[in-house]
Amino acid sequence: MTAVGLVGAPLTLAAPGLGLRGHLRTVRVVWHRDMLRLVAEPVRVATALLQPMLFLFALGAGLGSLTRPVYGMPYQTFLYPGALAMPVVFASIGAAASIVWDREFGFLREMLVAPVSRTAIVTGKCLGGATTALIQGTIVLALAGAVGVPYSPKLMLTLLGEMALLGFTFSCLGVLVAARMRSVQSFMAFTQMVVQPLFFLSGALFPLSRLPGWLSVVTRFDPLAYGVDPLRRAVFAAAGATAAAPGVTWGSYRVPVWMELLLVLSAGLLMLWAAARLFRRG
Repeated sequence: MTAVGLVGAPLTLAAPGLGLRGHLRTVRVVWHRDMLRLVAEPVRVATALLQPMLFLFALGAGLGSLTRPVYGMPYQTFLYPGALAMPVVFASIGAAASIVWDREFGFLREMLVAPVSRTAIVTGKCLGGATTALIQGTIVLALAGAVGVPYSPKLMLTLLGEMALLGFTFSCLGVLVAARMRSVQSFMAFTQMVVQPLFFLSGALFPLSRLPGWLSVVTRFDPLAYGVDPLRRAVFAAAGATAAAPGVTWGSYRVPVWMELLLVLSAGLLMLWAAARLFRRG
């Protein structure tokens, strides 16, 4: 914007927060706010971890006593990648509920009228949700030895990277949904309606290769299936599985890990772009 100086010459006034440096600062501030919220609510972390613990130790031990080894692995070991994905997915989407709270209490309006990029605000929210999810997933990751998964540095780093990517993508999904929700109750109901089918059809709890034909086709369109399978492949390889899990296949073609991760990343970036457009239009 321009203004007239004391001697009549036009002066250029730069709006604060614009430019690459301003965008990065906006991302950092929004991300930091989510981290402060997480530290202030330790009960939220504890309750979010209850469900994967029940699945891993109660459901895993119970069904493990009734089933044969799955691809040469005990059922608890087979279930472990799904238990890793569970807190990551639910925490990343749940973190976006703060957007709806901010809208109800008027804080979101103050953020949107600030002279900063709305894309930077959305990116900060997505990274904040992904970090929250990764922290909760890391706690479950620390239980690897309890289900026969070795604490290999290579395995731990691989799982952390895949969990971070999964958390980012589903955090983008949460922000995209929250961009148009007007109440927390509606947001939670809608996300549960979407996330529960995605989780149960992802192969987190049972092998995808043993499903009926029509259900097997449906799982190919589940983005979470392409996030759970790389986790399982890494766990199986480190645990010395006697038979490789077929994972996600397109006909007779077994989708490689790099392509699965690329699909997850592409879905996240697409939802990030869509969420940023909704915020700019709003």
